[in-house]
Amino acid sequence: MEEFRFDEAEFRARAATRLLHEPPQDVARGDDDLNPELKAIDPLKPRRAAAVLVPIVLHEPELTVLLTRRTDHLPSHGGQVAFPGGKIEAKDENALAAALRETREETGLEASYVEPVGFLDAYLTRTSFQVVPVVALVKPGFVLSPHEDEVADIFEVPLRFLMSRENHVRHSREWQGKARYFYAMPYNDRYIWGATAGMIMNLFDRLYRAP
Repeated sequence: MEEFRFDEAEFRARAATRLLHEPPQDVARGDDDLNPELKAIDPLKPRRAAAVLVPIVLHEPELTVLLTRRTDHLPSHGGQVAFPGGKIEAKDENALAAALRETREETGLEASYVEPVGFLDAYLTRTSFQVVPVVALVKPGFVLSPHEDEVADIFEVPLRFLMSRENHVRHSREWQGKARYFYAMPYNDRYIWGATAGMIMNLFDRLYRAP
């Protein structure tokens, strides 16, 4: 792998030319990416618009990625590692507004610390959420206040770790009697997988994969 610094200047330069400048309209990635013959996404089920924030924290000398762990009792994806975000509501002006609102509600991170720099490809989940990932730089010094009913923990992972090929693994679970594959990035006692890992792979493909 090409040697990268994973600092602010490098990230800004790569984001400026490699990220999308407008919210994506069409789906390019999704939970079925590693399962071309074993489709789990129902093509007839209406898609629900959602947005997440991909928060890149401007630590020195290297950047980190802020992630949450959902509380265990949630009916959907309980206990899983996720980016802050959720459904785009009628009151939201656009995907960016939804991502910022949901991030503040879930983590307490104020928008004044957040600088959006672009978008990843739209991601379609097995539960038919069409997610717009908003990539943003986050100034240190913020104070977090996790939503006690939704967020069990908030933590950071080095960007270098998430963007290193050796940490991109494929795991599988049985689904309808067959092995269904997904990306995973175990980090210490954290298990990053599924849609979150898929979006991280999209970040890698756009910013750090060799042409």
